[in-house]
Amino acid sequence: MELSERCIQTLEKEGFVSVYETQDAPGAIYEEHKHEGKVTLFVTEGLFEITLLGQNKHLVTGDRVDIPKDTPYSAVVGPNGCQLVVGEMVDGDF
Repeated sequence: MELSERCIQTLEKEGFVSVYETQDAPGAIYEEHKHEGKVTLFVTEGLFEITLLGQNKHLVTGDRVDIPKDTPYSAVVGPNGCQLVVGEMVDGDF
Protein backbone atom coordinates (compact mmCIF):
# COMPACT_ATOMS: atom_id res chain seq x y z
CA MET A 1 0.00 0.00 0.00
CA GLU A 2 1.41 3.41 -0.92
CA LEU A 3 2.05 6.18 1.59
CA SER A 4 -0.91 8.38 0.63
CA GLU A 5 -3.35 5.47 0.99
CA ARG A 6 -1.98 4.69 4.47
CA CYS A 7 -2.30 8.34 5.49
CA ILE A 8 -5.87 8.53 4.22
CA GLN A 9 -6.82 5.38 6.14
CA THR A 10 -5.19 6.71 9.31
CA LEU A 11 -7.10 10.00 9.19
CA GLU A 12 -10.40 8.28 8.40
CA LYS A 13 -9.90 5.97 11.41
CA GLU A 14 -9.20 9.04 13.56
CA GLY A 15 -12.62 10.45 12.67
CA PHE A 16 -11.79 13.31 10.30
CA VAL A 17 -14.95 14.28 8.39
CA SER A 18 -13.06 15.21 5.22
CA VAL A 19 -9.88 13.49 4.01
CA TYR A 20 -8.28 14.18 0.63
CA GLU A 21 -5.05 14.64 -1.31
CA THR A 22 -3.87 17.98 -2.64
CA GLN A 23 -0.81 19.25 -4.45
CA ASP A 24 0.87 22.66 -4.09
CA ALA A 25 3.11 24.48 -6.54
CA PRO A 26 6.74 25.24 -5.73
CA GLY A 27 7.08 28.25 -3.44
CA ALA A 28 3.35 28.54 -2.69
CA ILE A 29 2.73 30.65 0.39
CA TYR A 30 0.06 30.20 3.04
CA GLU A 31 -0.24 33.53 4.86
CA GLU A 32 -0.96 33.28 8.59
CA HIS A 33 -4.46 31.97 9.17
CA LYS A 34 -6.37 29.51 11.35
CA HIS A 35 -9.10 26.90 11.02
CA GLU A 36 -12.45 26.33 12.71
CA GLY A 37 -11.53 22.73 13.55
CA LYS A 38 -8.45 20.58 13.89
CA VAL A 39 -6.56 20.03 10.62
CA THR A 40 -3.89 17.38 10.09
CA LEU A 41 -1.43 17.32 7.20
CA PHE A 42 0.71 14.42 6.02
CA VAL A 43 3.46 15.25 3.53
CA THR A 44 3.48 12.45 0.96
CA GLU A 45 5.96 14.09 -1.40
CA GLY A 46 8.19 17.16 -1.27
CA LEU A 47 8.86 19.77 1.40
CA PHE A 48 6.44 21.88 3.45
CA GLU A 49 7.80 24.46 5.87
CA ILE A 50 5.34 25.48 8.58
CA THR A 51 5.46 28.04 11.37
CA LEU A 52 3.17 26.88 14.17
CA LEU A 53 3.09 27.85 17.85
CA GLY A 54 6.26 29.91 17.44
CA GLN A 55 8.26 27.06 15.92
CA ASN A 56 9.47 26.69 12.36
CA LYS A 57 9.34 23.07 11.15
CA HIS A 58 10.58 21.57 7.88
CA LEU A 59 8.28 18.69 7.00
CA VAL A 60 9.40 16.13 4.44
CA THR A 61 7.88 13.01 2.93
CA GLY A 62 6.27 10.92 5.67
CA ASP A 63 5.96 13.74 8.23
CA ARG A 64 2.71 14.68 9.93
CA VAL A 65 1.60 17.90 11.58
CA ASP A 66 -1.52 18.42 13.67
CA ILE A 67 -2.87 21.98 13.64
CA PRO A 68 -5.21 22.62 16.58
CA LYS A 69 -8.42 24.55 15.93
CA ASP A 70 -8.15 28.34 16.17
CA THR A 71 -4.32 28.18 16.13
CA PRO A 72 -2.66 30.62 13.71
CA TYR A 73 0.04 29.25 11.41
CA SER A 74 1.75 30.04 8.12
CA ALA A 75 3.57 27.87 5.61
CA VAL A 76 5.74 27.84 2.50
CA VAL A 77 5.96 25.00 -0.02
CA GLY A 78 9.42 23.77 -0.98
CA PRO A 79 11.18 24.45 -4.29
CA ASN A 80 9.86 21.28 -5.93
CA GLY A 81 6.28 21.60 -4.71
CA CYS A 82 4.60 19.12 -2.40
CA GLN A 83 1.78 16.65 -2.15
CA LEU A 84 -0.30 16.48 1.04
CA VAL A 85 -3.00 14.32 2.54
CA VAL A 86 -5.31 16.62 4.48
CA GLY A 87 -7.72 15.71 7.27
CA GLU A 88 -10.34 18.25 8.34
CA MET A 89 -12.62 18.04 11.36
CA VAL A 90 -14.74 20.78 9.73
CA ASP A 91 -15.44 20.07 6.06
CA GLY A 92 -13.99 22.75 3.74
CA ASP A 93 -11.75 24.19 6.47
CA PHE A 94 -8.35 23.95 4.73
